[in-house]
Amino acid sequence: MDEFDYELPDEAIAQVAVEPRDSARLLVSGVSDGPSGHHTVADLPGLLQPGDLVVMNETRVLPARLHLRKETGGKAEVLLLEPTGDGDWTALVRPGRRMTPGTVLRSDLDPDVRVTVGAVLADGQRSVTITVGGQAVADVRAADQLTLAGEAPLPPYIHIAAPDPERYQTVYANSPGSVAAPTAGLHLTQGTLDAFAARGIETATVDLVVGLDTFRPVMVDDTDDHVMHSEHYSVPEATLTRCREARRVVAIGTTTVRALESAARFGLVGRTDLFLSRGSEFKVVDAMMTNFHMPRSTLLIMIDAFIGPQWKSLYREALDGGYRFLSFGDAMLLTRDPQSPFR
Repeated sequence: MDEFDYELPDEAIAQVAVEPRDSARLLVSGVSDGPSGHHTVADLPGLLQPGDLVVMNETRVLPARLHLRKETGGKAEVLLLEPTGDGDWTALVRPGRRMTPGTVLRSDLDPDVRVTVGAVLADGQRSVTITVGGQAVADVRAADQLTLAGEAPLPPYIHIAAPDPERYQTVYANSPGSVAAPTAGLHLTQGTLDAFAARGIETATVDLVVGLDTFRPVMVDDTDDHVMHSEHYSVPEATLTRCREARRVVAIGTTTVRALESAARFGLVGRTDLFLSRGSEFKVVDAMMTNFHMPRSTLLIMIDAFIGPQWKSLYREALDGGYRFLSFGDAMLLTRDPQSPFR
């Protein structure tokens, strides 16, 4: 794992998103060790070619962080992770140790919201039951309506609340379920999508539910010892067919890569624990736009698998050039075929 470490200064971590969205900087990798290009995301349509297919993750972030109170008045926080299928949810609860099963929590912002804390699960998680006005909130569509009591759970390294909750959603977000945004997609605008169409660049979507584990550092010394979390994904058959027919498949973000590569291996719908690491074969994706990732993370390991050790010089160039890192930061455009550079 030491090979996937680098020094990330606090001042390089973006605390707010740039406006407009597509004004984010875009570092474009050159051929092999050739020179890089410095652009903005607004330039992306011009960097692609007719016949390329841009694929995006249309997941929507839930208002999954609930600020609540115990009946005794003490503060509590519940972070919903995913429904269990039997009416309950897995969640992270604070303060978890002092929360006995059966504890009832309520929202000051929406008195109709009630959370009952249940059993202790693995990895410090808890089972919880949610009701709004006495009606069970048992699936992601219902949980998407918890907007009065909840908020999107920004990553812990962001210390400034987003002034507009929609800024942590992509403009094409459609399918609620995630607790973190597919951050590369935050840079795209409707104007970007229109420009793709005008250049003969088609677009398609997938749905991969982004979980918190996506952003957690790997805690083992050897990547072979890492146990990958699983996430639900769904890839329309039409999307995979168009990938096979496309000149190049350009994935917006690592979550899109994971969904497409999982569909090619395991089927169109399911849960995936696919760990794309050094030596992995990429069956579908030719290029990706992605943000700059945390040191020692599975996302950085995927980038290494995609373009090799070149990522180290690209990250060094970005840090020296004042690029902004992580969820609200800038982006890079990478191609895994050194004979097919972006122009």
